[in-house]
Amino acid sequence: MSIDNVKGHDTNVGKKNERKLSKKRVMSESKMEVDNHNGIEGNVKTNARVKRSRTVEGGEHRKIPVPAHRVTPLKDNWAKIFTPVVEHLFLQIRFNLKSRNIELRTGPETPDISNLQKAADFVRAFVVGFEVEDALALLRLDDLFVETFQVQDVKPLKGDHLSRAIGRLAGKGGRTKFTIENVTKTRIVLADAKIHILGSFQNIQLARRAICNLILGSPPSKVYGQLRNVACRVSERY
Repeated sequence: MSIDNVKGHDTNVGKKNERKLSKKRVMSESKMEVDNHNGIEGNVKTNARVKRSRTVEGGEHRKIPVPAHRVTPLKDNWAKIFTPVVEHLFLQIRFNLKSRNIELRTGPETPDISNLQKAADFVRAFVVGFEVEDALALLRLDDLFVETFQVQDVKPLKGDHLSRAIGRLAGKGGRTKFTIENVTKTRIVLADAKIHILGSFQNIQLARRAICNLILGSPPSKVYGQLRNVACRVSERY
């Protein structure tokens, strides 16, 4: 092998090593930090590269229908909903009394079009029954979702059997629901036969598994034990 070939080989190896180091650097920059907001666990990006803002000419809009039983809570908490949407996300918001829809729209000062989807998720979380303080976690933390399913999706129950299953989920004075929320770091809303869970993907799976076990008839003490074991495993992992 000639000296020129050896030199060429060395430069190629050096370039490959530089590429690997740059990839590692990018991965470490975009790492997520786990943070809490009002007891809900989620991720916060640290040292992430600033994304180029994407604006849309003419404006985009979203409509979120409000059921009749959520109109009064909406009026009572309107200032708490209005402030973060307008002052932090720079969007326009109004409540249409005729159609009973919350209407969101981008404005000329909106820095990023993705703010519209964030605001829609925040408002929708409040409409399905979450407290404003809990729904705000969707704006503050990354990788948070709201998952909705029905008791009948797990097991086809009717009448008194359905009522007893919902009672098992809530527990005496809501004790079972609060325990699942605190262990899995999520928030749960029981709206008749519908169940809404707010949290990160992994935590939603833990809460959903516990809820499904309760619906299928497992005693709460057994579910508590399983949750305790899983929580210990997760805390050891991090």
